[in-house]
Amino acid sequence: VQLQASGGGLVQAGGSLRLSCAASGNIFSILVMGWYRQALGKQRELVATIISGGNANYADAVKGRSTISRGNAKNTVYLEMNGLKPEDTAVYSCNARVTVSSVLRTYEYWGQGTQVTVSS
Repeated sequence: VQLQASGGGLVQAGGSLRLSCAASGNIFSILVMGWYRQALGKQRELVATIISGGNANYADAVKGRSTISRGNAKNTVYLEMNGLKPEDTAVYSCNARVTVSSVLRTYEYWGQGTQVTVSS
């Protein structure tokens, strides 16, 4: 199973961006998909997650200005962030808990990080 993330970049404060992450491989089902971020010198933290049923969970730091959603094929997750702040600058990583078809066991996977830089 692989997770391919895209959509990071340089954005001015107050701007918006959309991150995408697509899962591929030997997938039976995806229980949870989400985004985490790690700023320089800080620990990785949750940004948002969404379960297969559609319920979403957000970190307080992004609540109200971010939306996480799943694609129609359910193997893609999007994160739209508005009102970006310099403190949102971090490497954003996609995460998924996937039930693998060949063994019907659930594992956690991470995609490569994508840099988001918000300039003031």
